[in-house]
Amino acid sequence: MDEELEELKRKKLQELQQQTAMQESLDEQEAQKKQFEEQKKAVLRQILTNPARERLARIKMARPEVAGAIENQLIMVAQSGQLKNKINDEQLRALLQKVIPKKRDIKIKRR
Repeated sequence: MDEELEELKRKKLQELQQQTAMQESLDEQEAQKKQFEEQKKAVLRQILTNPARERLARIKMARPEVAGAIENQLIMVAQSGQLKNKINDEQLRALLQKVIPKKRDIKIKRR
């Protein structure tokens, strides 16, 4: 009976240790993700003018996948050294027009 009780205690302790390790791993991943987002924001602050940043923020609310792609593209260009000065709103709009597909106009003709 004592052996069974000790075995149950060991198993429970092992389960608790595994849960704690998993929680710590998740916390660490969350911290890394947060740090990455902060670094991304810092780089974007350096390479975009205020109006361009505001436009990108609005696009991020409406189309997060498009905004993420644009952000990654801008960061890659900046890190490669191809960027000479800050990207203004007009340049960002031109880039967005290339990335976002145009909507097709549907016209119905009646006979």
